[in-house]
Amino acid sequence: MKLLIIEDEKELSDSICSYMNSEQFSCETAYDYRTALDKIILNEYVCIILDITLPYGSGLDLLSELKAMNKSDGVLIISAKNSLDDRIKGLNSGADDYLTKPFHLAELGARVSAIVRRKSFEGKTKISIGLLTLDLSERILKSGDEQIPLTKKEYELLLYFISNKNKVVTKEAIVEHLWGDDIDMADSYDFIYSHIKNLRKKLMQAGCPDYIKAVYGMGYKFSINH
Repeated sequence: MKLLIIEDEKELSDSICSYMNSEQFSCETAYDYRTALDKIILNEYVCIILDITLPYGSGLDLLSELKAMNKSDGVLIISAKNSLDDRIKGLNSGADDYLTKPFHLAELGARVSAIVRRKSFEGKTKISIGLLTLDLSERILKSGDEQIPLTKKEYELLLYFISNKNKVVTKEAIVEHLWGDDIDMADSYDFIYSHIKNLRKKLMQAGCPDYIKAVYGMGYKFSINH
């Protein structure tokens, strides 16, 4: 799951990135308004961590741009401003939550996870889909009583498929979602096929149907009929 961290303090941005990467997220960064706007226009994120005060513009203006583009990305504002007016203005502009600096990274992570659950999984901490049960808090996947061990990328891939169940997702969308800014490092799609193959194998070995269908010339679909 891909996050965008819009924060001009590079040290804080790096700390947030490091922590959220350890929490199974993939992070992209922007240190000013213009770079952030370019990324928001081009990409979709499960959540945007947004500072209000930025070089060349305001985080509140970015919220307005998101609203104008009908984007559904979750937004968590982080700001040193602690007045009630700033909180209300941010939330009324479309933010999902507001966290005042300084904060503990664990609280930031918990709030981002809560936003993602509300946006993608109707606030649930456990998802049952087909024969699978996924505990989002513990990041544990089970088929019946059997736990299915997943790598970080397999877990991210499964979440992406589940949040887009019964929809065709392109190879390009999968690459962008899982690798973000590192996309240019890949000169072929072999690594996608490898991750999908391994995930399918693990699910089927645990007794599941083949949920992940290749759609010729288009991409893949996580098909659940019940």
